[in-house]
Amino acid sequence: MARAKARFRCVECGYQAPKPLGRCPSCGAWGSFSEEAAAVTTGASATPAKTMRLSAVDASELPRFPSGSEEVDRVLGGGFVPGAALLIGGEPGVGKSTLLLQLADRALRSGRGVIYVAGEESPQQVKLRARRLGVSGDLELMRETRLEPLLGGLADRRPDLVVVDSIQTIESEGVPGSLVAVRTATQALVRWAKASGGTLVLVGHVTKEGTVAGPKVIEHVVDATLYLETAGLYRVLRSTKNRFGAVGEVGVFRMTNEGLEDVRNPSEAFLAERPEGEPGSVVGLALYGERTIALEVQALVSRSPYAVPKRVVQGLDARRVDVILAVLERRLGLKLGHLDVYVNLAGGLRVNDPGLDLAVALAVYSAVMGRPISEKLAAVGEVGLTGELRSVISLEGRLREARRAGFERLLGPPTLTNLDQAVREATI
Repeated sequence: MARAKARFRCVECGYQAPKPLGRCPSCGAWGSFSEEAAAVTTGASATPAKTMRLSAVDASELPRFPSGSEEVDRVLGGGFVPGAALLIGGEPGVGKSTLLLQLADRALRSGRGVIYVAGEESPQQVKLRARRLGVSGDLELMRETRLEPLLGGLADRRPDLVVVDSIQTIESEGVPGSLVAVRTATQALVRWAKASGGTLVLVGHVTKEGTVAGPKVIEHVVDATLYLETAGLYRVLRSTKNRFGAVGEVGVFRMTNEGLEDVRNPSEAFLAERPEGEPGSVVGLALYGERTIALEVQALVSRSPYAVPKRVVQGLDARRVDVILAVLERRLGLKLGHLDVYVNLAGGLRVNDPGLDLAVALAVYSAVMGRPISEKLAAVGEVGLTGELRSVISLEGRLREARRAGFERLLGPPTLTNLDQAVREATI
């Protein structure tokens, strides 16, 4: 038997209380509680849930359709899955709308029904961007921010792909953009995608911490969460959650006047401006997500005018670099106590990979000794506190990438066992 039970909920964050409160203890909003009635149903009157054997589940490959971008397909695990819901976040101006408008156009040209929901921009603004990108004029726009009319329009058109830019603009419960409104709109749109078989792509704003704004339940509800980030002259799309593919995959793009272009060979792109014959430059084989990329590690040393020398690190873990410097000084006798040391990972990426330890050590050694490292040499390996070289994950994949990129000499385990050997081999 069901009975109505009154409760009060904060329209900003969804906090529930048995009575209205002046100030929400969760988000701090004043006068934000509204009354709602909830039906409480006893378990005896509920319809029993049914079970099924695991052997009866169809485990055939999920049907996919290509996004039109090889890099996006790599991150998604092979393309869009019908009925899947994706969330893409990124800083303002990073290129989320540009990328999704391009993907919508490519899906349209492949014969699929596409609707682009422009919640933030007017149709005129979307048309200006579409003209610059060469997007087809047949792309259907929907300028609607109210949830119920939006769901009605989608049910009527039944598109194969829907892009909602952005989920924070959809009006449902509470103030648009509030946690309650975002959560309610996301859950309703995901239910539509699962029921209709259409692929749903949501654009989410990010906070100053770099996470998608709104309740964490948004990321729990969707099937994949992607982030578009800036890396110097490039854009990197990475997945932090993917129910239909590998987590951690990355795609690399170059921003041009015609939109975002796939970078099919990131190693070549990030090494394009590497100087030749300069001390302090070494190529390391880094694992960025699930992808191996050859990156340039740069080091510069100078006599310090201060009592405590400076240690400046960009793109790498500063504490890990400090450990490598200590190993160089203790195990190889490299005098660094009077030198300022600057270490940089060229290209703008931020990588936390122990496989770059050897490249960092060789770059610093080369900078201190003034002896350049061969341009045809690539290094990989973790440096231990006793100066030993340790193997790293995906070693075979890194070596394949080095050979594909044209490097003739490969330094690292298992052929080398300690840092002293690596230094001698690199500087011969």
